Formats: sequence, C-alpha cells, structure tokens
Amino acid sequence: MVEENGIRAYRTSSGAKIFAIPLQLFPILRGFAYLVVEQTDRRPMFTLIDSGSGMPNSNENLLAGIRAVGERIGQPLDFAQLDRILITHGHIDHFGGCAQLREQTSAQVYIHELDLRNLTNYEERTVVVSRHLEEFLIEAGASEALREHCLSLYRITKGLGRSITVDRTYEAENYRVGRFEALHVPGHCAGHVVLKLDNVLFSGDMVLSHISPHQAPEQLTHYTGLGHYLESLSRLEEWAKDIDLTFGGHGSPIMNLEQRIQEIRQVHQERLAQVLEILQQPHTIAEVSKLLFGEVNGYNILLALEESGAHVEYLYQRGLLEIANLEDLENAHRVVPIQYRRL
Repeated sequence: MVEENGIRAYRTSSGAKIFAIPLQLFPILRGFAYLVVEQTDRRPMFTLIDSGSGMPNSNENLLAGIRAVGERIGQPLDFAQLDRILITHGHIDHFGGCAQLREQTSAQVYIHELDLRNLTNYEERTVVVSRHLEEFLIEAGASEALREHCLSLYRITKGLGRSITVDRTYEAENYRVGRFEALHVPGHCAGHVVLKLDNVLFSGDMVLSHISPHQAPEQLTHYTGLGHYLESLSRLEEWAKDIDLTFGGHGSPIMNLEQRIQEIRQVHQERLAQVLEILQQPHTIAEVSKLLFGEVNGYNILLALEESGAHVEYLYQRGLLEIANLEDLENAHRVVPIQYRRL
C-alpha cells in the first residue's frame, strides 16, 4: 500500500492498480470510491467502483481524486477517460455521483436488476418506499410526531438524487464484467453485489470493517431483511475464500474477511438474543428500539427503528414471536401498532 495526497494505492495479484479515493459523502458520512486501472494490450482500462453521493463535496472529491490518480500514473485523467462504472448497490451514497458522471463520460454504468429502478426511476421509488415506511412506523408504534420526523428525514436524503440511465445489469452479463466477477448478496440492499478482481474484493456495504452494516425489514423493500443478509454472508464466505484484501464503501480495508464475517454474524446473534429477552413481555418495535439502542438523535432514530424492525421481523418469520394484540388487528380497518411477544 502506498499513500499520496490522501489516496491509497494497492495492487492485485495480477498487477492491476487500485486507488482508494476518499469522499465526504454527507456532512457526517465519509466513504470511498475505487478507481481500478488494468493494463491491456492497447491502453489502460479505467473502472470506477461506486460514485459517491452526488453532493457537491463528494463530486469535487471524486474529480480531484481521479485527476490526482492521473498525475500518479503519468497521464491526464478525468471523468471522460472512464470505461466502466460498477455500482455495488442502489443507495444514494454509492450511486448519487452518477448524475454528474453521465454528463461528462460515455462510461458504461452497471447495476443489479433488483436495484435498477433505484437509479432509472428514482422519484417513483422514493414515493413508494415513503408509503411503506409510513405503514411500518405506525405498526412499530411510533408516535405521530416521531413518524413525521422520520418521514421528513427520509424524504430529505432521498430528495438529493435524480433518475439516470443505466447501460447494463449484472445478471444479464452473467455476473462478469471484463475480469471482474460479481456475486449477488441481497440483504443490506435488494440488488447488492460484491465484486472480485484477482485476490481483492470490493464489498460495498455488505461487509464493513468498523460497524455491522445497517439492516431494514423486508416489509420496506423486498429482498432486504436480516434473513436475506445472513444467507448472503454465508454465500460470500464460501465464494471469497481466495480473497486477501477487502475494500468496503466505508472504513478501513479488511485484512481477514472470514474473521470479519464471523464478527458481524455474532453481532446479530447477540442482538436477536436481546430482542427475545426484551419480548418476554409484549412490546412494539419502537419500544424494542429504545431498549436496544437507548436515546439516539437525528437520522439514527430512523436507523435504530429499522434495525430493530429487521430483527423482530426475522424472529417473527421463524415462529419465535407472536402478536400479542391480535384483537386490535382484527377489529381495525386501518394500520395499527403491533405488540410482539416471545412464544
């Protein structure tokens, strides 16, 4: 690893160069885009993995980083020279930068089919998920004020993006893009993929070095949910046995992927045990969230509710919980708060 101007450079086992470009995605969120340079018989091939959030600082960081890479490899480089843009998943902090890239490059944009609408029909998805989120918050037992606060937080962040065109999808390409191999790992996001090049893995938000990636209930979006995520962890563990170095969308590189997967799996096992303990007595998801995470602020309020909902949903799907106030659901003609209890 070599670092210069904040950009870290690595090599794969075949000699491909990887440049980790740091981005200020949002005021309180940092992350990375990765520029991969492969030498072909004719010229270098430039592949960008993820594109940042599309916020002004993120866009500026991305352009400055690509130009700095050009200086390091001895040729002028900006967005126009990109050949491919591989998006790991359809969350705004990973694909939002494509809006500016589309105006300045003819690079082919790739996304998984299950996240395609996130990019190509962004506005529609925001409306649909907002409706699902409102129903979830009512069922979770959130107060009217808390519901309005959470919906406002969601709509503010989702209002930052806009629809773009996409050229290709991973499934249609048989999960291969040049020398990159892709694996579909739904859970954190419906169309999440991880990308392998030689002995290196680009994990997006599937596996991170410093936190367990956020989980939301499948009630909000199909193919998310803790069950899908844990299944994907197991598939990834088997598929990536030859990986020496893993780059996440946030945090430091992971040197031991198998160990990190085990640590994340343990976090969720412990959290599931906590939820079962809490639900010895009937509680709503909002009450479970407070008991799990205590007092949280800002966007973390919504994240904590979704994380709690994902764990309650996982246990309920597997027959370990029951609805304690079933009569309320039977007699109501609208969505009502649900209390869960351990069987």
